[in-house]
Amino acid sequence: MRNLNLLVVEGNLQKENDNFRKHGIQTHAESLKDSLEYYSKNLNIDVFNPCSEKSFDRILPNIKKYDGLIWGGSSLNIYNDCIEIRRQISFMKECFKNIKKILAICWGMQVAVTAAGGSVKKSTNGAHIGIAKDIEINENGATHPLYKSKKKKFNSPAFNFDEVVKLPEGAIHLASNKVNKVQGINFKSGVSDVWGLQYHPEITYHKMITLIKFRKDRLINDRKCFKDELEIQKHIEFIEQEIKRSEKNSRMLELKNWLNYLLAA
Repeated sequence: MRNLNLLVVEGNLQKENDNFRKHGIQTHAESLKDSLEYYSKNLNIDVFNPCSEKSFDRILPNIKKYDGLIWGGSSLNIYNDCIEIRRQISFMKECFKNIKKILAICWGMQVAVTAAGGSVKKSTNGAHIGIAKDIEINENGATHPLYKSKKKKFNSPAFNFDEVVKLPEGAIHLASNKVNKVQGINFKSGVSDVWGLQYHPEITYHKMITLIKFRKDRLINDRKCFKDELEIQKHIEFIEQEIKRSEKNSRMLELKNWLNYLLAA
């Protein structure tokens, strides 16, 4: 496998990442790097956080060197207008001008959709807390390289409260489940071919359980996803059963397929 130059975009605020590290949790960019390096050590990975940069001058002069961009998750909500979110949307638009292949995961997909003229709102069918069940690949997805060798219906690590409600013009819808109609998409914007996922093939279920415990007060009191800690514990036990059934290569297949897409260029 030849060397690939990849840009990983961190979507969380620095404060959230500091809290992660304080509690022994990997940042989402760190999780992405570990999962990518499972498939290849021939990767030159740079990490950039638009939230923490007053300008993009550190990255833009050499941005065309990247074979691909992966934009990962965040605890932000795209409709909560703030400078950090505006910076991320602005940077995504710069990426559309310069990077040909983008894998946009969860928050990353929501930023990409927004930057390309689509829209995202709070999910009307509930949230994914650690797991998305019964994601189903449609006819478009069955022939798309994103889902090569993937089972037609599968579960995946996921953590989201929002959903894409309007696709960018020309977008192809690839997968759904009962909570989010849009679980997988493909669209073009500028020079970019964007593959988007609402779920997290790059994050382990073990990390998702840690995130649930880390966020338990918010999940009960703010998000109102659970009545109490007992209900959270039952949900964690369900995910623990999924861990026993889950197989790593199948869970992360979308990452492998995207890397192969880069190598085919």
